[in-house]
Amino acid sequence: MKHAGVKFLWSIVLLGLACAVGAAFLFLEWEKPRIVADQSLNVIGQHTVADITFMDWKSGLRRVSVRLSQGGKDIVLASADLDGKGTTQKTLRVEIAPRDLGLTDGEALITITATDFSPLKNTSTVTMKTAIDAVAPRIALLSSAHNVNPGGTCLAVFKLSKEVKTCGVRVGADFSPAYAIKIKDKPVFACYFAVPMDVTDTTSMTVVAQDKGGNSATAALPFHIRRAHAFRTDKLTLSPSFLQNKALEFEQHDRRLAGKSPSEVFTLVNSQLRHENNQAIQKYCARSRASQLWEGTFLRMQNSAPMARFGDQRTYSFDGQPLGESVHLGIDLASTAHATVQAANHGVVVFADYLGIYGNMVILDHGLGITSLYSHLNDIAVKAGQQVSKGDALGTTGTTGLAGGDHLHFSVLVGGRFVNPIEWWDPHWLKDNVEDKMSDAVALL
Repeated sequence: MKHAGVKFLWSIVLLGLACAVGAAFLFLEWEKPRIVADQSLNVIGQHTVADITFMDWKSGLRRVSVRLSQGGKDIVLASADLDGKGTTQKTLRVEIAPRDLGLTDGEALITITATDFSPLKNTSTVTMKTAIDAVAPRIALLSSAHNVNPGGTCLAVFKLSKEVKTCGVRVGADFSPAYAIKIKDKPVFACYFAVPMDVTDTTSMTVVAQDKGGNSATAALPFHIRRAHAFRTDKLTLSPSFLQNKALEFEQHDRRLAGKSPSEVFTLVNSQLRHENNQAIQKYCARSRASQLWEGTFLRMQNSAPMARFGDQRTYSFDGQPLGESVHLGIDLASTAHATVQAANHGVVVFADYLGIYGNMVILDHGLGITSLYSHLNDIAVKAGQQVSKGDALGTTGTTGLAGGDHLHFSVLVGGRFVNPIEWWDPHWLKDNVEDKMSDAVALL
């Protein structure tokens, strides 16, 4: 009997322990806090700012901290004592200036810790290897004669002291990316960029570069405006038949225009749709290849006469009432109806379809940010992704889009911005502004 009583007591004790353990699992929190670290901490530059988010949706956060260690130094970048359930999520912003902290360029370790308010004090720790790089890149210009025309193209050639994340030329608020090329087997950068039509001596032109640590460098780009250019003005009176025919065409492609009068359709097409189309074109042109595909001067459409020039300032009216304005961003070339349109140079088709005011259109990428555009086509003979050679047929001229008669609208874009095509047709301009600059760069390497 005594033995049976002892067994019974042990059973009670074991049952109690089991219940206690079960209660612990049921009522104690075992889940660790979550830490989300900003990827910008992978490389730390001269001044790096990063956000780190801590989360614990059950018992809440007790303490969070961020530390950085290098060569025996252990520095608390940020920390906070918190009130548990009152704080289930906390974001710490850390600012790191390596030189102020006495750190040197090279490897370092970041340790991020979070402890929750559970009785178990569950703790999560994240360690990240990082590289401190507080040295900005140095820019050395290799091109000197930056003679520019309003609305034209300019080429800058330069080299950098280190690997960078991005570099190029900034003109005002517009940035054009540079492309890595080799001259005499040495890595340099070439940047073709668009010169504004309203360029003046006070226009800001700078070469800019930023490395992986966010360190930035700039270098002023000296330039000379070759000649002032007054772009033409042109007043166009639209006919009822033109407005009616174009309204029917655009309504087929854009339901937003349904039910509107022909003049209302034209107003929306000339403003909103024109803006949308040009934004789409910029996106297609941003996919430029990182190598030069073109060779020599660009071809001008055979047996054609210019009907409108680049930069023409147009004013539209109907029945004595103004219907809007536009700037012509190409050159209109007219020949016989449905004349063959040839590729101006070697390239790859990046767009071959209908696009609003441009109608049936083809865009060719020639590499290094240079693209050409052929619009108002009657038909298209190529498809996206196709490689073409200078002189290959792309389609035939037509009246699709916002065209008043059968012609080719031809544009050249640099870094996604329209420039005057005449320069690219001119062998003398190409020699002075591209070939000679490359030769000057060779001499400086």
